Amino acid sequence: MRGAVIHGPGDIRFETVADAKIVKPTDAVIRTAATCVCGSDLWPYRGAEPTGRAHPMGHEYVGFVEEVGAEVTAVRPGQFVVGSFATSDNTCANCRNGFPSNCLDREFMSTCQAEYVRIPHAQGTLVATDDVPDEDLWPGLLAVSDVMGTGWWAADAAEVRPGSTAVVVGDGAVGLCAVIAAREAGAERIIAMSRHEPRQRLALAFGATDIVTERGEEGVARIKDMTGGIGADCVLECVGTAQSVQQALHSARPGGNVGLAGVPHEVAVDGQELFFSHVGVRGGPAPVRRYLPDLIQRVLDGRIDPGRVFDLALPLDQVAEGYRAMDERRAVKTLLIP
Repeated sequence: MRGAVIHGPGDIRFETVADAKIVKPTDAVIRTAATCVCGSDLWPYRGAEPTGRAHPMGHEYVGFVEEVGAEVTAVRPGQFVVGSFATSDNTCANCRNGFPSNCLDREFMSTCQAEYVRIPHAQGTLVATDDVPDEDLWPGLLAVSDVMGTGWWAADAAEVRPGSTAVVVGDGAVGLCAVIAAREAGAERIIAMSRHEPRQRLALAFGATDIVTERGEEGVARIKDMTGGIGADCVLECVGTAQSVQQALHSARPGGNVGLAGVPHEVAVDGQELFFSHVGVRGGPAPVRRYLPDLIQRVLDGRIDPGRVFDLALPLDQVAEGYRAMDERRAVKTLLIP
C-alpha cells in the first residue's frame, strides 16, 4: 500500500509503505475513506520537532473496517467507523474516569495518511455508525476524530457554561472548532482572536460574537477592555506556543478557567504568577473517545458542521501539496481522499 512519509523538514513523500495488517488480536484494519493534515503535523514539517528517521504521518481518520482481530467484537468488516487519534481500551481506570487519551494502554496514531490503517485497541477506540453516512458528511466526521474533539475538550476544560464569556486563542482548525464547542456549551459571548479575514468569517459563522485581532499583551488589554477590566470567564487555548499560553492565562478573570488544548512547545508557566491569579488551568491530549458518540450524532443530525474547516481537498497522493498549502497559510486544513 502507499502512504505519506516524512523524511525531514519540508520533505513529505507519498510512497510504498508496509501493509497495514492485524498484529494483535485487539487490532482492526480499516480502508481509509478520508484523512487529512493536522496543524500539529506542521511542527516536524517546519523542523520545530525532530524528525529522526523517516516515518509515516497522520493521526486523523474515518474509514471502512476491512478486518478485525479475534478479540474485537464492537465493530465488524464493512462498517463505517470513526476513531480517536489516541487509542484506548475503554476499560482501564483512566478510561473509566473519562480520560481515554490517558489510557494505560494508550498508543498515539501516526500512520493515518495512508490507504489502509491498523487500529490498535480497536474494541475501545472505534465507533461505528449505524449506516454508511452520505459522503458529504465524511469531512465533519473526520473533524470529530481530532480537531472537533480537541476543540470540544478546550471548552470542557475551560468549563464553558451557559451565559459565560469565552475567549478562543487560535484560529486554526482546533480554534475554529472550539468556537463551535463554546456555542454548543451555551456561551453568551464568544471572542475569537484572529488576524486572518477568511478565518474570522468562519469563526463568525460558527458562532463567534466578537473578533479581536491584537496578540500578546495588546490582545490581553483588548480582552480586559471588553470585559469590564477583569478578563473572560473561560479561555480556550488552541495553539500551544509560549505567547498563546501566556495570552490565554492573562486573558482569564480571577476565578476563571483556561483550557489548554494546543500541544505545548517551549511553554513555561510561572508558578507564583499562576498562584496569585486565581486562574484554574486544565490541559492535556483531548479525551476524544469520550466525546465521539455525542459528536458523531451532532454531525449526523446536522447540528454542527465542523467539516467546514477543510478549505482544500486533494487526492491522497498529493499530500505533499497539502502540507505546503497549510504551511504557507493558503489553507486552514487539507482534506485528503484516497
